[in-house]
Amino acid sequence: MMASQISAGENPYAGQGAVLLDIGGGIGALVVAMPPSLAGVEIEARPLPDRDGHLPHVEVLRRPTPSGEIWSAVFAELDAGTYELYQRPAGAVRLRATVTGGQVVHATWPST
Repeated sequence: MMASQISAGENPYAGQGAVLLDIGGGIGALVVAMPPSLAGVEIEARPLPDRDGHLPHVEVLRRPTPSGEIWSAVFAELDAGTYELYQRPAGAVRLRATVTGGQVVHATWPST
């Protein structure tokens, strides 16, 4: 399990420092700015086209930044491609994002 996928309940230090990203080649990262109201919620990323296998999911956590705290969902290691994101276990798709290998992609969760 990746460090970003360990919940605050499993890791009391989750969200208190930097996130280690393992990107390069065909692997990128996705950072989604989240509303504070979703703190502790699990967000899942389903690749398109849909394929069998593990669906990565992370918890929405408060994270420190030089300009103050933000709430985010950080997918530290995703195969390049397009993903649909939704609240677990089976919420409606709320966001679609395309991850590029070797890069960190930023997105914002829709407010409604």
